[in-house]
Amino acid sequence: MKILVVGGGGREHAIIRALKKSPRCTEIWCAPGNGGISYDAHCKAIPATDVDAMVKFAKEEAFDYAVVAQDDPLALGMVDALAAVGIPAFGPDKAAARIEASKVFSKDLMKKYGIPTAKYETFDNPEKVMDYIRAEGKYPVVIKADGLALGKGVLICQNEQEAADGVKEIMLDKKFGASGNHVVVEEFLTGPEVSVLSFCDGKTVKPMVSSMDHKRALDHDEGLNTGGMGTVAPNPYYTPEIAERCMKEIFLPTVAAMQAEGCPFKGCLYFGLMLTPDGPKVIEYNCRFGDPETQVVLPLLESDLLTVMEATTNGTLAETEVKFRDGAAACVILASGGYPVAYEKGKEITGLTAGQLDAKGVTVYHSGTALQNGTLVTNGGRVLGVTATANTLPEALKKAYAATEGIHFDKLHKRSDIGARALAAMR
Repeated sequence: MKILVVGGGGREHAIIRALKKSPRCTEIWCAPGNGGISYDAHCKAIPATDVDAMVKFAKEEAFDYAVVAQDDPLALGMVDALAAVGIPAFGPDKAAARIEASKVFSKDLMKKYGIPTAKYETFDNPEKVMDYIRAEGKYPVVIKADGLALGKGVLICQNEQEAADGVKEIMLDKKFGASGNHVVVEEFLTGPEVSVLSFCDGKTVKPMVSSMDHKRALDHDEGLNTGGMGTVAPNPYYTPEIAERCMKEIFLPTVAAMQAEGCPFKGCLYFGLMLTPDGPKVIEYNCRFGDPETQVVLPLLESDLLTVMEATTNGTLAETEVKFRDGAAACVILASGGYPVAYEKGKEITGLTAGQLDAKGVTVYHSGTALQNGTLVTNGGRVLGVTATANTLPEALKKAYAATEGIHFDKLHKRSDIGARALAAMR
């Protein structure tokens, strides 16, 4: 089969490396891809959000299957557009992608179908937002832009002034563009966070191994919120008892709710959960693989990813085995100094051969790299994800951190405490 993967970061690289293991995958392309991905797939410089150009390219090249991995093209209806020209694709259609593309849609869905989540209200008037926040008088308070904002449209405000500044930033200054026309204001939940990615075919849901993301830029969960500085899997807080409860109270009801609303979800449904003192609650849904969670989840997948993906498209997931190996995986992100604010690009990366390290059980996933005259250079805030698999989490972390020592570029920044909370939980 000839396959197209849409996107160009670490998540797409992890998907490509997993798809390449399938005996039926004969040729793989990535658009737009990046420097490091080009060692594993043919890259084509088409922006992931250019639906017309992507569909035209997919038709010309006669791809057998496409994987739309990024949120923006899913929200724009790329899966629908590919289906219209006869190319089956992994991912939800435009109607189902609203579960991530509109926070208002997802919160209202949870309210209607009794799926546990934080108490909330939605607004399109900035003054009314502040009236509500003052009336509630509870801090911290969470303010979310309704639409997609590169994972950065969520503000946690510690007091009234921060809330007022946040409302101004999202709704008046339009920092996230039209995504800030509507906002969701919700109560601040506490407890361990868990990410659970799951395969869905519209009726059946099969969760993948759980993971734990580290969002803050600096050690001890300090600094600014980033797209993720590292991940571990499985998440020790996610016990079999909690998994069973989530399946009954959250996963199955969500899939049934989407079906009842006439927009069955097919693809990867990501559940961002908070294990609160009152039980597990949904913080957010994503309509695609998380980044960098994918970089620890897919290396533990034993089943053929292509077969599983096709089953989600064809509605045959119930009869398809989804199996993960025992053991653990850890991913440490190597970022550009200054990320997530200002950082420089074009720094030469040394220590890799054809984009990889020569270390058993270690894979380097490329998030933001480019090839300049054959030289691999940095081309983003998050540059590389160094993932190691092992029998235990302490071993996986030790191996991942040891591997990072072999990679160098100017102003390289990484957290030194990825997995520390997970290890503490295991004790």
